[in-house]
Amino acid sequence: MLEKDTTNTVELISQGIGQTKGSGSIQASSLARGASSKEIRSDDDDPDVFSYNREMKLKDRNISEQQFAKFEGYAAEIFTAFGLDLNTSGTEDTPKRFIRALFDSTDGYDGDPKLVKAFDTECHDEAGCALSQIIQGPIPFHALCEHHVLPFYGRVYIGYIADKNIIGISKLTRLVRLFSRRFAVQERIGQEIADLLDAMIHPDGIAIYIEAHHLCMEMRGVREITPMTRTTVWRGKYSEDPTLRSEFFASCGLQRHD
Repeated sequence: MLEKDTTNTVELISQGIGQTKGSGSIQASSLARGASSKEIRSDDDDPDVFSYNREMKLKDRNISEQQFAKFEGYAAEIFTAFGLDLNTSGTEDTPKRFIRALFDSTDGYDGDPKLVKAFDTECHDEAGCALSQIIQGPIPFHALCEHHVLPFYGRVYIGYIADKNIIGISKLTRLVRLFSRRFAVQERIGQEIADLLDAMIHPDGIAIYIEAHHLCMEMRGVREITPMTRTTVWRGKYSEDPTLRSEFFASCGLQRHD
């Protein structure tokens, strides 16, 4: 059984999460705060707020224009050494585009100010609620493998059994993007999604299924193009009840992989 929340309505207020451009730099703040429906919590003394902030795993990314220029120079040197002609109209800005694209593709470290609100559960039949699943998927994603910095991409399915709170269904997509738009590994993404969902609403159970193609295996190494990597995460009632796991897969239109 997962840890229970002590409030009926939880509203997590994020302050200053996002990018601000100015003074020759691109800055991403990692300030995240929490609030109940009655008062804004402005510190991390509350265990729910502390848990939420910790599980977001944000990074302060304050990159100056001078640093960007230096990184572009490094990229240009590498590309030239590996055979790319940078003296054409199509490639002269490639190092700059590459560095900026790498920064943009990892903006999950900056957080998501809209991933902040939970609501009271809509299920009030105690017996039925214990078996009622909320499921979303497929949620497409792409990420950068932290081993080779090559993309992997696929689909995520998320299910949970609510206790006192639920979140808007769009927030499940935002959860996926928060942790996939980073340097990552597939196994960790599922665990991170489950950890933050638990910190936000303390559900009675969490189920996550991820399937993905990895270009670090398709473009190099064994150069396999057919296999798909599949991972699962089971928390709370899903870890205890194989019937719930089967129903989760069936609702997602998937064959069982537990």
